[in-house]
Amino acid sequence: MKRAISFVIVFVATAVVGAQTQTAKTFTFDQDTVGAPPHGFSTALTGQGKPGVWVVRKDAQSPDRGNVLAQTDADPTDSRFPVCILDDLSVKDLDLSVLIKPVTGRGDQAAGLVWRYQDANNYYIVRANALEHNVVLYKVQNGRRTDLPLRGAGRTYGKKVTVPSGQWSTLRVTAAGPLFTVYFNGEKLYEVEDATFPGAGKVGVWTKADSVTYFDNLSISPK
Repeated sequence: MKRAISFVIVFVATAVVGAQTQTAKTFTFDQDTVGAPPHGFSTALTGQGKPGVWVVRKDAQSPDRGNVLAQTDADPTDSRFPVCILDDLSVKDLDLSVLIKPVTGRGDQAAGLVWRYQDANNYYIVRANALEHNVVLYKVQNGRRTDLPLRGAGRTYGKKVTVPSGQWSTLRVTAAGPLFTVYFNGEKLYEVEDATFPGAGKVGVWTKADSVTYFDNLSISPK
């Protein structure tokens, strides 16, 4: 059973970003107020359409899970990418993971992880889509989203994999310099190399268009 705290600090991994030493953290949202935005996070919008509505809620289908973070607005604008970003952490190399549950969406059922976030128009994103059944890594540069080629395979638009709707899955990425490694439900999918954003940045979660998506256990381990 999850511990009733909004985050757990695990003293197993540290990294130095500038002059600050940082420890691994896992955000469970369990001490946040249901119906309110998550404490310590800010929201933004890449593209067009309505801003995301990010609130803490219960997952009625998983009553033992505790609180989850949800993006609940279903504006179907195709170029709409709501993001929810952790305020107080900037890191370059890391191990980043989150539990995702695509809930509804006719155009998209997408859930993503954001890292090296500079602003709403510049960051890396890896996302899983339960309608397309693929996991794709992009860079967002000057507001333009571009899928990146897989190491050894070229531009394949990520990789096909079963992404279940209405169920919890784990999305994970590691970043070490220009090398990014993507995992889904514990399976290594592929590697990508890119040096567009070589320095530290913030981390967070992401959705697309009319995706109503739940997130839980956002885990950040700086390297």
